[in-house]
Formats: sequence, C-alpha cells, structure tokens
Amino acid sequence: MKQVTKTIFVCGMALICYTGGDTTLFAQTKMINQVDFSQVRIQDDFWSPRLKKHVTNTLPVCIDQIENKTGRIRNFENAAKNSGKHSGIFYDDSDVYKALEGIAYSLINNPNPELEKKADEWINKMAAAQLPDGYINTFYTLTGLDKRWTNMDKHEMYCAGHMIEAAVAYYKATGKRTLLNVSTHMVDHMMTLFGPDKRHWVPGHEEIELALVKLAQTTGESKYVDFANWLLEQRGHGYGTKGDNSNWDKSYYQDEVPVSEMESIGGHAVRCMYLYCGMADVAAIKHNPQYIDALNRLWTDVVERNMYITGGIGSSRHNEGFTEDYDLPNLEAYCETCASVGMVLWNHRMNQFTGDSKYIDVLERSMYNGALAGISLNGDRFFYVNPLESKGDHHRLPWYGCACCPSQLSRFLPSIGNYIYGISDNAIWVNLYIGNVAEVNVDGVQVTMKEETKYPWNGRIKFTINADEEINKELRLRIPGWCKKYNLFINGKKVKKLRIDKGYVVIADWNSGDNIELDFDMPVEVVKSDARVKQNIGKRAIQRGPLVYCIEDAQNKDTIEGIYISPKTSFKTDFNVNLLNGFQQITAKDGKKTFTLIPYYAWDNMEAGSMKVWIDYKK
Repeated sequence: MKQVTKTIFVCGMALICYTGGDTTLFAQTKMINQVDFSQVRIQDDFWSPRLKKHVTNTLPVCIDQIENKTGRIRNFENAAKNSGKHSGIFYDDSDVYKALEGIAYSLINNPNPELEKKADEWINKMAAAQLPDGYINTFYTLTGLDKRWTNMDKHEMYCAGHMIEAAVAYYKATGKRTLLNVSTHMVDHMMTLFGPDKRHWVPGHEEIELALVKLAQTTGESKYVDFANWLLEQRGHGYGTKGDNSNWDKSYYQDEVPVSEMESIGGHAVRCMYLYCGMADVAAIKHNPQYIDALNRLWTDVVERNMYITGGIGSSRHNEGFTEDYDLPNLEAYCETCASVGMVLWNHRMNQFTGDSKYIDVLERSMYNGALAGISLNGDRFFYVNPLESKGDHHRLPWYGCACCPSQLSRFLPSIGNYIYGISDNAIWVNLYIGNVAEVNVDGVQVTMKEETKYPWNGRIKFTINADEEINKELRLRIPGWCKKYNLFINGKKVKKLRIDKGYVVIADWNSGDNIELDFDMPVEVVKSDARVKQNIGKRAIQRGPLVYCIEDAQNKDTIEGIYISPKTSFKTDFNVNLLNGFQQITAKDGKKTFTLIPYYAWDNMEAGSMKVWIDYKK
C-alpha cells in the first residue's frame, strides 16, 4: 500500500502519521493527553538554571565519557568494521542511545548546529553498525553473533528500546529519519523471530514494550503495538531462560505470573517501572481493563508499602529492588536514580487514565527529591544510589561502569515540561507549578498559558490563559497533597466556594485573560513514618512543600550526631542566596541547640560529611 503522510493533532502537537498504518492507534482510553514539552518554554528561577547546566555541563560530560573516556562509541565503530574488541558491559549501547535522546530533547527547545552535527555523527556510526538482516547490538556483533538471542537477560531488546526512543526523539527534533529507519529495521528483524507461532521471548530488562508504542505512534503502524502486547503476555508462563544452566529468578525478572494478575511489586525496581509504563501504554491503545486493574493494585503496593519519603523505591542493593513490605532502611537504601525517574514516567501515565491528582503528588515527590538528588547542582556529577542516610562516604561521581543513571538524567531533565499541563475533552489540567509559557492548539484554537511562581520556595502561583476565541473547557488546577490550606483568587477576588474533584480545584466559569492566583500555605511539617517501618521508629523527617529536607555536617558546626527533634522544636525559614545556588533554608531550635536543614536534593554538594533524612525524635 502506498503510504501518504498526514498530520494529526494530539493536544496541539502535530504528529506525522501514515495512512498506511492503523489510525485507530490514536483512539486511546486515556482521559488526559499531555501537552508536549516542545510547546512549553520554561522560565523559572528553580528549573531554568538546571536546564542551562544540562546544556553546558551534563550533555558535554556524557559526550566526553562516551567518546573519549569509555569505549561506548568505539563499539559502534568496531561493529561497523566487524573488527576489534567490545569494550565495557553488554548493555553499554543503551547509554549512547539515552544520551542521544537527551541531545534530541535539548535541540527541540535549544537549537544548536554543533550539537546536531555531533548527533548526526553518532547516528551514522549506528547505522553503519547495523547488519543487513536488521540486527544491531555491538556486544554480540563483536563477541559472537552465534550467541545472539540465546540469553533473555542480555538486554538485546532493552538496547533496541532505547534506540527506538532516541530515534523517535531525534525525528521529532529534526525530521531526520536515519535512526528511525534503523529502528524499524531492527524491530522487523525481531518480529521475524518472535511472535505468535514463533519463538518465545521474555525481555530480561523491560523497556522495549513502551518504546514499541512510541514507534507505533510515530509511524502509524499498529503491528508494533501488537508486538509490545505479545511481549507483555509472554510473562508468567515459564518461558524465561538464560539459555544455560544459570538460574532465571522469576521474581527478579517480573516473570512469576501473567502481568494482568500482578498484585505486588518485586525484583528489580527499574525493570518494574519500565514494565508498568509499557503496560499502561498498551492498555491505553488496546483498551485492556485487566492491565489497568493490575496497575492500580501495583500502585497501591508501591506507594503505600514500598516507597520512601523521597519518592525513591528499591530498598535492597542485593537485587536493586525489593525485599518485603515496609522494609525501608535508610543507610542501606538503594533508591536508584533511574527508578525515581521511572516513578515519574509511570505516575504520569496513571494520572492520564484517571484525572486523579494523587498520581501527580507521587510524581512531584519523586521528581523534586528522588530524581533531582541524582545530579549535582553543577550538572556534572551523579548518584546511582540515593540513600537517606550517609556516614560521609557516599558521593556523586562523573560516570559509572554501569552509566544508566547519568544518561537517564540527560534525557529526563530537558523533558520535564511534559508533566506540567494536560488536555482532556472537557478540561485544561495544570499539574505542576513551574514558571513557563506554553503555546497550545486546543480544539483548533490557539491558546497561550503562562505560570509565574517562585515554587517550590513559596506557594504563590499566578496563572493566566489567553485564547483566540472561547474554549468550552474547565480549568483544573492541582492542589498538592502536601497542602493543607490554600486560597484561590480570580481577578483579585477570593473565591469562597470551591469545587474540588480528585484533588483539583475546578474553575468552570473563566474568560480569556483572567488573572488566576493560587496561594498555598507552605509551613514546615514534621513527618512521622508508618509504624510498620521499623527503621524509622523513634524518628521524624522534615518536609516543606514538595521538598524533603535533611541535616548534613556541612551546614552544621558540629557533627549531626546527637541532633534530635522534640515537640518543643521550633522552625524558621529564610532564603539563603549564598549557598547551594540559593535555597529556602530551615533553621531548627530546641533549647540551646540550633541546627540547619537543607533540601535533600542538595546534599553532598559541599564538603564531605554525614547526612540524615530521618532524625531522632525525643518526647
């Protein structure tokens, strides 16, 4: 069939689709569609400096490591020549793809000819490394193609998934199809081997599933969603194997039961997050209520029994994941940075299904604490593991042998605009409070939305929306779960009767140009843990707004050992412009003892020292 391009508008974002594919792909069960970050210009004292350092520091670090300090790009060069050795770990291709995705996202809002040239160089090397049959994986090309597709834990589909995500991102940024063509060739190769009436396959590290949905939405080819669905349905039937006598740990690989029967999280945390994202994406297109029911059960298990106050998940270093419910050690916490990013991705999808703000509450907690702690304030050093306590021996590094977290952050940071707004049939949704201007096409009407705020330092938000003509939609503004008291003003007049629906204040009667203001109270809160978390018995944590705070030697004259909180402890806040790029500092006083708390994301940015989130409590 001859394929003719056409443009479909989803939340005002033009997607180039193909009439040769299945246009019913876009009849999704999601009630809310995101406003893409390409339509959002962030202008924010908190986030803008971080995005600038992403361009000036984070991406250059990733490029330098990939090209000069490790053999990651050389692996592609060697694979193209079919000579030389493979350097590093068998999944190292994925780091190059994720960094490339970060470059693509940066180019969308920050065009840079030199950076685009670098990306083209990498893509040409990737294309040259692809075999005639479509297969691309430098590890097996250089160590023995006879062993490819024999071990389900060797990340072949995982690497392919990250290549697909990079290809879609770069196509979106530049319109260039080279890597997109490489990706479709690789997927078509996989589909000649695996699928109904073919070989079984359980990807040891999930990622391919959500990537296939992105590929389907970009090309209009429904077969890629079908393949993603087939891969999900492979789990829980005893097909998983490493191809030798090694043990296939069904719990670790999320392979104990079919995905629609899952009730509790287990095994490797990051793999879980990618799996749940893939399930959500397939469920949205396939209209699969069993998947959504399973995701609801899993969410309850994760958030109520297995999540840290920072929004981090994964308590065990042994399996980079989970042990038992309510086992949340602080010093030994794993809380991989990638898992916190995964919590953002998954909770965003859950909110799109339901319009329930509780998912954005978790997204925000994970983003501002668990994920943001993973990168230094200068944007050039990274945490892989994010404990909630340190003896002074845990520090960010410029790179890792397993560098999934630095490359993950390189693609996550420039895409945070994805999570601010949503559009549904009856409403415009405001989820996050980040200073920005967004230009969106809503039902054929050009709309400009603007947020002005000093969030997360204070809770005052000014929101305006201007439309070329009347829009018959409500405005839904999220009231954060941490907020106990707030006021809403429209054109300077306080609104006394508020309609609240699933954590959103609903404004049905508004006009273009209205000045809407929210004012959230942001007191210091002393948080008590669930009594079943034995590691936190006799301790308290401090939170203000969306930010979790900690105590660190660097800000306190004496060691933090011996510091405690009591019912008599008083707190005051002031903005410290001289430290840590500026932050709202909390000073606590109990009797003659005074100590300082800083946001958790900012710890280990000064001299080495001990740190605690959960502080001893004395009655």
